Amino acid sequence: MPMAQHKNNVRMSDIARELNISTVAVSKALNNQKGVSEELRARVKALAEQMGYRSPAQMRRLQGKTDYNIGVLIHTNYLGSNDAFYWKLYQEVTARAMKKDCFVLLELLSHEDAKAHRLPKLITENKADGLIIIGKPPFDYAKALKGAWQKPIVYLDFYDSDISADSVLSNSFYGTFLLTQYLIERGHRNIGFVGTLCATDSITDRYLGFTKAMLEHKLPIREEWILPDRDKNTGLSIPIPLPEEMPTAFVCNCDFTAAAFIHQLQQQGIRVPMDVSVVGFDNYLTSAVPHTPLTTYSVDLHEMAHIAVRAVLKRIMGEPWKQCMHITDGQLIENGSVRDLRYP
Repeated sequence: MPMAQHKNNVRMSDIARELNISTVAVSKALNNQKGVSEELRARVKALAEQMGYRSPAQMRRLQGKTDYNIGVLIHTNYLGSNDAFYWKLYQEVTARAMKKDCFVLLELLSHEDAKAHRLPKLITENKADGLIIIGKPPFDYAKALKGAWQKPIVYLDFYDSDISADSVLSNSFYGTFLLTQYLIERGHRNIGFVGTLCATDSITDRYLGFTKAMLEHKLPIREEWILPDRDKNTGLSIPIPLPEEMPTAFVCNCDFTAAAFIHQLQQQGIRVPMDVSVVGFDNYLTSAVPHTPLTTYSVDLHEMAHIAVRAVLKRIMGEPWKQCMHITDGQLIENGSVRDLRYP
């Protein structure tokens, strides 16, 4: 075994360099994960002790500190503009973490890194004590990440039924049910849905809420009125294809999509809400939203961030915390994008 000199601020990369192995292998060995032999695990742990390696959490406990580094990972697809929904959610997480005297370290996940299942530097350089992933990354990346890292991970605004992890969600199903019910109560019978099915968990849940309301009122769900808004593989926005025969109303899976959809309708000379009514979801109005105030379902970003930070800190500190899916409720916001057909 190479002789190593004891020094302060020893990192996993230092151990990896001494043993001529990857940082990922060192992480797996120190965290008792699968993927390395018992012989290598023993060598890594022995050298780590010899070099005086301590994880950030261990160092803080030794110094009597209770602050932690919380990593936040967001796929770049979700950050198309400075006022994107997930930017706001990230800001809420940061504000909540600061109240707990914790640091937040943001890393953006590129399309290429997600596809190749490359681990973020937050993990390979051992910078984070726990991780919050905002928005579901593509290519089963969350599953690969969970298998490579045993520290706490919390999913924010998505879930994965195949992985045991804490998830924090808005009530997509019930919220979209309420929006569809709202349209039906105002005389709409021909209603479409805008969102690429199965592209994200939230879109799927919102479509199911839409479907429940339609079925309860025995209204038809026409395939040509279910319009995609993004590429299922990349998550990037696409032009929304307009049907030849238009319904009287559409439920959009989010406010950003609603804004793009209204813009397309207006370009075709279709007026909102006089010709077609449109509702969104999130109550996060971006700069792209037209002047027509949007009827939508308000998501409680503050509460979602509060639960996510609390969950990851409980896991980091090893305190009792029941692992589960946390669903936060919101409320319907009534504005001017819906025409009441009961009063011609």
